[in-house]
Amino acid sequence: MSILIGRADCGAVNQPSAGRNRRHLVASIVCAACLISLADDAWAQCAARDVLQKEMKAHSRRPSDVPQQLIKSARDVPTWRTIRLGTFRNSIALRNALDSMGCGIGGAASEILARPTFTIASKTTEVKLVAVWVAELGFKTDAVTLAAIYARARQLGFELTDAEVGPQLRIQYLDQPMGEFLVIGMKPIKTWGGEPTILNVANGGAGLILIGQDGRNEAEIATTSRFLFERSNEPAPDDELEKAAALLPP
Repeated sequence: MSILIGRADCGAVNQPSAGRNRRHLVASIVCAACLISLADDAWAQCAARDVLQKEMKAHSRRPSDVPQQLIKSARDVPTWRTIRLGTFRNSIALRNALDSMGCGIGGAASEILARPTFTIASKTTEVKLVAVWVAELGFKTDAVTLAAIYARARQLGFELTDAEVGPQLRIQYLDQPMGEFLVIGMKPIKTWGGEPTILNVANGGAGLILIGQDGRNEAEIATTSRFLFERSNEPAPDDELEKAAALLPP
């Protein structure tokens, strides 16, 4: 009997200690989950950046893959793909759709999707996109500034797309071939840190992703890069073309 009482007494004495241990264990698990989540987010951002950097290096080694025929007018370029805009009520719903489909989003891309300057079309509309290699615009150097690319594109009859095109294309282009990177010809949006950023829809081999890249006027872009634009019948103003010419690399 004394032994049974002793065991019962021991259980009563240790119960508060066991409760504290359980609480500590739960707290540790929660902290670990938070750390894993933060690590996953950091990895996703780093992975997206690394993928883009590797792609830029690969571009410089594959000049033979790029068509050498120059574009004389936007009218000569066939529509590459037609997508729909305005299918989500707001940017949060659009972001949730990307997440639910398992599409990766880089850190910079995630930031500009949350910026007030990133807007969603108020009604559903179709947009016809054209795909253009930078070299097809007439540049003969290995790299050229973003401002020069945009000015030349406008001169030929292309126009910049809405920023919504990037995430919408990512959602509507699930059969993107591995190794393809498509730069969205769009007006740059600044991140929370003030860095002008444009979007890139890519399949770097580890899955479908939407990443951001340098959107400064002076940002150097490999002429083996491929841009997406819309058509326009209005050429760029002469002063814009002169400004772009001044930004061309020697």
